[in-house]
Amino acid sequence: MTGKSIRVGLEPEPGCTVETTADAIAPLTDVTHDPRTIALLVIVPVLLITLLRYVFDGAAGTFDAIGASLLGIFPLITMFLVTSIATLRERTSGTLERLLALPLGKGDLIAGYALAFGAVAVLQSALATAVSIWLLGLDVTGSPWLLLLVALLDALLGTALGLFVSAFAASEFQAVQFMPAVIFPQLLLCGLFTPREAMHPVLEAISNILPMSYAVDGMNQVLHHPDITGDFVRDIAVVAGSALLVLCLGAITLRRRTP
Repeated sequence: MTGKSIRVGLEPEPGCTVETTADAIAPLTDVTHDPRTIALLVIVPVLLITLLRYVFDGAAGTFDAIGASLLGIFPLITMFLVTSIATLRERTSGTLERLLALPLGKGDLIAGYALAFGAVAVLQSALATAVSIWLLGLDVTGSPWLLLLVALLDALLGTALGLFVSAFAASEFQAVQFMPAVIFPQLLLCGLFTPREAMHPVLEAISNILPMSYAVDGMNQVLHHPDITGDFVRDIAVVAGSALLVLCLGAITLRRRTP
């Protein structure tokens, strides 16, 4: 595995930056050598946003109303898929077992993977945001940089969720099967299709604890307000905190090898 030679002869304590960086290199190198994965991560979200723009070509304002929300949802979904499958592949191939045999903590390993896929998330979010605003004409009242920040946090949340659910799947097919259980309920309840206040009170209460709801709310804050609002700060804090919490849970549940 790429980066293995970096570790040979090193005896750092768990938590060492060298170890974390070395483990970040490996999955990122695997991704960059797979054109299909690059297309899924970087090109597909842009194509979906572009398709959406022209689907609503005759409905003035519709793309502006939902485009910003989907700009955060698409990266979350694609990062969830790729991260969960790639991490499970590392486990089933025995790579994780070999890494954990080294003086390397589970937290370091999860951090390394999060850094690797986080780097891809930055590229993905930046490209999708730039195309949406400057090529497709997405009308945003607030700063495009704030829109990019929310999109990036959404992609990192998808990465964290993918790392977490990979611990409970025995095959790549099972990893994909987690999507209806983890992503679809959030997609339905996040406020994209109808305001959350208009839902049944029970569903509204559930939506209030789902991180994707705050991702959509954060996008809408940028869409309608020229300045940073208190609600925007709350929304990005919830998304970032959820990503950090899920990463910690991923470190706790990480197993050496899938049975």
